[in-house]
Amino acid sequence: MVETFEKTQGSPVNLSTLLHGLATGERHPNEDLLASFLHAARQHLGMEVGFISEFTSTRRMFRVVDAVEDRADVVRPGASDPLDETYCQRCVDGRLPRLIPDAQILPAAQELSVTRDLGIGAHLSVPVTLSDGTVYGTFCCFSFHADHSLTERDLAYLQAFADVAGHLVEHEVEQRRKREEKRVLIRSVLDDGGMNMAWQRIVDARQGKCLGFEALARFPDPDGGRRTPDWWFREAGELGMGDELEQMAVRRGLQLLEWAPDDLYVSVNMSSRAVLAMGVERVLRDWPLERLVLEITEHDAVQDYAALDQVLAPLRQRGLRLAVDDLGAGYASLQHLLRIKPDLLKVDISLTRDVDRDTRRQALISGLVRYATTSGSRVVAEGVETEAERNVLAELNVDAIQGYLVARPQPAREAMAGLQ
Repeated sequence: MVETFEKTQGSPVNLSTLLHGLATGERHPNEDLLASFLHAARQHLGMEVGFISEFTSTRRMFRVVDAVEDRADVVRPGASDPLDETYCQRCVDGRLPRLIPDAQILPAAQELSVTRDLGIGAHLSVPVTLSDGTVYGTFCCFSFHADHSLTERDLAYLQAFADVAGHLVEHEVEQRRKREEKRVLIRSVLDDGGMNMAWQRIVDARQGKCLGFEALARFPDPDGGRRTPDWWFREAGELGMGDELEQMAVRRGLQLLEWAPDDLYVSVNMSSRAVLAMGVERVLRDWPLERLVLEITEHDAVQDYAALDQVLAPLRQRGLRLAVDDLGAGYASLQHLLRIKPDLLKVDISLTRDVDRDTRRQALISGLVRYATTSGSRVVAEGVETEAERNVLAELNVDAIQGYLVARPQPAREAMAGLQ
């Protein structure tokens, strides 16, 4: 039997539609599925207020709230109170019955000040339980008048909705747990210095003379390659820790300048977001800017080119060079080149790989070289692994190359070997 419940506003909520949304992960057209289920349950039971709560170690938080219009301010989403002073906790642990027709005449309910303060009458509360048996919170409905018509069947009905709610929040809880694990992992690197650096040589494409190094961050990886450097920076960015992690990488990467010959440069990577957020001038001020290259690496679009230019222009006037990284990948588009006006164009491995056998790649790189010549920039090809690739890139007038053919990323001592 399909039951339909008339909403106070909008179209009616059909139970089969809600179940379909649960199965497919789709959102209900008017509100999310949790709110839809809560609204349907509250109306079916004839209650004035309904909510889904979440338990923390000491607090009960209102996650989703549904109420009749003149009672909308009684409970607000996001509010919380001490867990042990709630109907929710006491209904779960058995100190209060889960079905209360009239809280005003129940001594155990009268022990709670909220019973008197709100004038709670009928009350139903059932646990929202996750698949591992953990109590997430409760699915509750209450009114400000007694209702002696409520039966165990109504309680079972509410529990059925709570079981569905448990499935709906399961994914969110798991995602939250994973986010916390990542946060702890990244924080441990930031606090304990778990980041190491490697430097990869950049050499002249024809003569093979070393021109500089790119500093590359390296992280612990107990999972055997799953957590790449890109993973660390991406996850740190999503958790609001990306700027701090990038700053650590830049500071450590620049340390090679203390040992490198004066005619060599060090290139460090930084997202435009971090440039704008972390005070890049403060990070770079103790280093010779004429020996630095800042690679603007982008896997997200630059949001404010004018602000980026305002921050970097004074540093460029003092000798800092800019490079656009990942040309041929991500958001390193032609418009990106025009707005950044880089000194170096770094061609991504996706274009340099097999360039000796692919005329389309050759044409693209040739076009970038012509653009660089006109604009006063230089072209660096990344990911060069064979002599054949190097030869073709030299014929195309690429200025410099880096990749496994030249050298792998190495610790400072190995990277500097033979240069002193």
